[in-house]
Amino acid sequence: MGALRLYAVEVGEGPPVVILHGLFGSARNWVTIARRLAASGRRVIAADLRNHGDSPHDARMDYAAMAEDVACLIEERAGGRAAVVGHSMGGKAAMVLALTRPALVERLVVVDIAPVAYRATLGAYASALRALPLRFGMRRAEADALLAETVRDPAERAFLLQNLVFDADGAPRWKPNLAAIEANMPLIAAFPELPRHARYDGPVLMVRGERSTYVRPEHYEATLALFPRAVFVTVPGAGHWVQAEAPEAFLRAVEPFLALDA
Repeated sequence: MGALRLYAVEVGEGPPVVILHGLFGSARNWVTIARRLAASGRRVIAADLRNHGDSPHDARMDYAAMAEDVACLIEERAGGRAAVVGHSMGGKAAMVLALTRPALVERLVVVDIAPVAYRATLGAYASALRALPLRFGMRRAEADALLAETVRDPAERAFLLQNLVFDADGAPRWKPNLAAIEANMPLIAAFPELPRHARYDGPVLMVRGERSTYVRPEHYEATLALFPRAVFVTVPGAGHWVQAEAPEAFLRAVEPFLALDA
């Protein structure tokens, strides 16, 4: 199967910025940031990546496929060129897009992820969600109590439970394709092998959270080999979900980089 047509929400007018969420996220996580960026003169297109949100499901979940989906989105809805902002898994998809289809990417913002392989620890979340005994008539609070047995952090549970929706008849279901996510976790945690001389020469902003361990100094060399113009910025006090934990500091870092005359 070829590229999937991604669901996306748009706000604002001006040169386009495409936003890509992380694993278990969706475009709705970025509504506040999207509105702020739109107010600065950009047309912001926040997408649901494949197997997430309202985008189509597919058994394939590698970064080449995700990047091709985004390439088609940019060609169809952004005039063939856009700034791209990606967090975590979305940041990896954005990096692969920039490295394989550089003409589509005006500039790149990568949020708290590096072009390296990580341990596939988040697969446990997919397993925990799939194991939750959903039943007709249950409420979100009940699902939260059940999930607390395996996911102890209340903030993490709240984030994951955004993916639980209730149909018109009250039947609960998960929006993401959890089976595909769980099956593809080794690929999602990894970074794909690319052509030997792959690199993106456009401007790149690498934003990391001060309390996060995802982007470390030992990752800088690998990043600069692929993105020689990369600049690294640390957001004080933030963890992995930088844009949610410190939105004002995040915007102070990102808005000037995305400025129309930058």
